[in-house]
Amino acid sequence: MDAEGEDTAFRDGYRRYTARKLLFIACIALGIFIVSGVALTIGGRDIGFFQVYGIALDHLGGATYAQGSSEWWDDYIVWNIRLPRIAMAIVAGAGLAVGGAAMQAVVKNPLADPYTTGISSGAVFGVAVALVLGFSASSGFGGYGLVVNAFLFGLIPAGAIIFISRFSSASPVTIILAGIALSYLFTALSTLLLVTANTETLQQAYLWQIGTLQGAVWSDLPLMAAATLAGSVFMMLSTKKLNLLTLGDDSAKSLGLDAEGFRMLILVALSMMTASVIGFTGIIGFVGLVSPHIMRIFLGSDNRYILPASAMFGALFLLAADLASRMLIYPGEIPVGIVMSFVGGPLFLLLIITSKKGVW
Repeated sequence: MDAEGEDTAFRDGYRRYTARKLLFIACIALGIFIVSGVALTIGGRDIGFFQVYGIALDHLGGATYAQGSSEWWDDYIVWNIRLPRIAMAIVAGAGLAVGGAAMQAVVKNPLADPYTTGISSGAVFGVAVALVLGFSASSGFGGYGLVVNAFLFGLIPAGAIIFISRFSSASPVTIILAGIALSYLFTALSTLLLVTANTETLQQAYLWQIGTLQGAVWSDLPLMAAATLAGSVFMMLSTKKLNLLTLGDDSAKSLGLDAEGFRMLILVALSMMTASVIGFTGIIGFVGLVSPHIMRIFLGSDNRYILPASAMFGALFLLAADLASRMLIYPGEIPVGIVMSFVGGPLFLLLIITSKKGVW
């Protein structure tokens, strides 16, 4: 075969390689559509799979109904009660999964997740401060004082890590060790406050720590969606640099990348995105840890595909877990964070046992 024939065969092979990966991501998107439709049918009012999508499209088209009619109730339940929860699950799952994939890339550690910088511990401390001491970092946000506390206090350990890394060494080891130290510190502070709390306050703090999507409303979405979208777009535009970073700092620098500076940018974007998610949903574990691992099994280690695929799979994973949490116990439900722990723990162990050495 001549050089031109080899070049054509290479291009054809690369196109097939890319098409398979894009088809895999499209299949995950189809799974999100199906699981969302099933989740929209779950509830006290019986509404069919295709009917819920028709109701949503009619609502977007401006359809109105006589108040109190059967159509009005269907529209109200689908649009105002069920759909916000589905949207929150998709945004939160995608944000945590992208954050996990990016964190694993910048610290070159498969055990990293979006909470590695101590954001979750800082957010718990912020909630404890609000519940026990009655101190809220915001006075003009109405009922969102708890959310704002969780968001702002969650950024404190992340900011501390960025500060420490900037003036010492922005190496992966520094980030991980500093994150562990700050997590222990904020956990101790939270425990110290909650020891003096009453039973009702403890229950509220506990439910927030394990994560839930109950009570989601449309007004919860704008901040979380904006931060997640902005952070995800920035990280996906930086996938080539993330690929360089996984080669090691020395190799990245030899190829013209400021490894320390770029790592700090990723940490800032990741911190804002993660804090915005857990401020509304609480701490939902394993989404950001497991999703990138599963995607690497099917797609390899190229972050150009891992990040968008992780976002899709994280959304599907959290949607499916929330659906299970609503169906396992009827008429009540258990928080989605518990379901994620039951599923994510054994799944992560299985991934560790069966993972290929070449993935990392």
